[in-house]
Amino acid sequence: MTNSSISQASGTVQLTELAKDTSVALIVQFTGLALIYLVQIFLAQWMGKTEYGIYEYVTSWSLLLAIPAELGLPMTVLRLLPEYRVKRDWGKLHGLVRGSWLLALLNSLLLIILATGTILIINHYHSFVYATPLLFSMGLVLLKVLVRFQQETGRAMEDILTAFIPSQIVLPILLLCGGFILLQLNHSLNSLSMIGVATLMFLVVVVCQFGVLWQKLNKKYEPATPVYAYREWLGIAVVLLIQEASFAILSQIDTVMIGSFIGPEAAGIYNAAVKTAAWTSFVLQIVNMVAAPVFTTLYAQGDIQGLQKTVSHVTNWIFFPTLAISLFLMLFSQPILSLFGSDFIEASWSLKILVAGQMMNALCGSVAILMIMTGHQKKSLPVVVCSALINVVLNAILIPLFGIAGAAIATSFTMIVWNVWLGILVVKYIGVRPSILYSLFQSED
Repeated sequence: MTNSSISQASGTVQLTELAKDTSVALIVQFTGLALIYLVQIFLAQWMGKTEYGIYEYVTSWSLLLAIPAELGLPMTVLRLLPEYRVKRDWGKLHGLVRGSWLLALLNSLLLIILATGTILIINHYHSFVYATPLLFSMGLVLLKVLVRFQQETGRAMEDILTAFIPSQIVLPILLLCGGFILLQLNHSLNSLSMIGVATLMFLVVVVCQFGVLWQKLNKKYEPATPVYAYREWLGIAVVLLIQEASFAILSQIDTVMIGSFIGPEAAGIYNAAVKTAAWTSFVLQIVNMVAAPVFTTLYAQGDIQGLQKTVSHVTNWIFFPTLAISLFLMLFSQPILSLFGSDFIEASWSLKILVAGQMMNALCGSVAILMIMTGHQKKSLPVVVCSALINVVLNAILIPLFGIAGAAIATSFTMIVWNVWLGILVVKYIGVRPSILYSLFQSED
């Protein structure tokens, strides 16, 4: 058998394994997203649009604060662990996971102290409705960092079930049960009590996730004295932190700015559209979650042809299901939003605009994760920073003019700019074409 035929056989096996892992991830993530969506529907019905809006406003802030708290370290582990595995550098592999976990923990505690002090000072001089809920949510920041770190570590180990079942399946079930029990006991559910429930449930998940993950880490990889290359890791992490902050701004700042400019009721209504539009991107997220370590492995091996083949298959897996989901959401936007309550139908046009923007993700393919997993994160930095700034400026302009629809327009426009620009960089620096257009017509080249 020739080297070429061996390579082709290996590539076929790898794609088959990737397809199997993607199928497993699809089931887990679909179930998880359905559960999370049910949680949002029931919370909106149980709490009412005002308390639900406050809860979601605070949740968005906790997600934003978790980004600087984690220092870009979860994505650094996802980026480097597969590379260390290929090189059999077990010392750095063990040091990376242990050292990064500790850094993320300590930095989270520091940020929580600073954020708490800032909220107290602001509230002292200018009292605002979100102060107490924000203070209650500080524990969520730390717990979300640890959940994310342990999820990305499991993902880097290519252990899909360990990575996602705790956060995607167990957590929403616990949130739903906790909220229901509290509702039955108190005959009402407000934002503060639900934040308390969420904090407790996140703690349960963190502890269980930690135990399973570290046991598997020690069994799967050869034992070695940990080597702590903090300078190398932080050099990568800082760039990834800026990128993660930009991602967070794109996904959360619209809800935060609506809550600040218009009020919690509008934030709650708009959030229903955001959570519904998330169905459009869930296939992309699932496939990227599974494919990311494979991208790193192929690129580290110098197998650009294999990488292009994998990317083309991945793009097809993403595009067609996303197209079907998008059409469904656009056609039935009002009946779907009415599940949250009659007041939430107001977000119908916002949902359609957000879905249209999400379709650009499917058209362009896995551009963002390709840049990160092949070590080109610094080259994509101007894209993510400019996109985040554009998003903030557009939200500031369009929300006062058009309300929640203005936020949807700002987010969708930014998403288009982001994807097209990154797609150009992927072709230039990695040498692969991620777009669905290339995947459909490559046989003609």
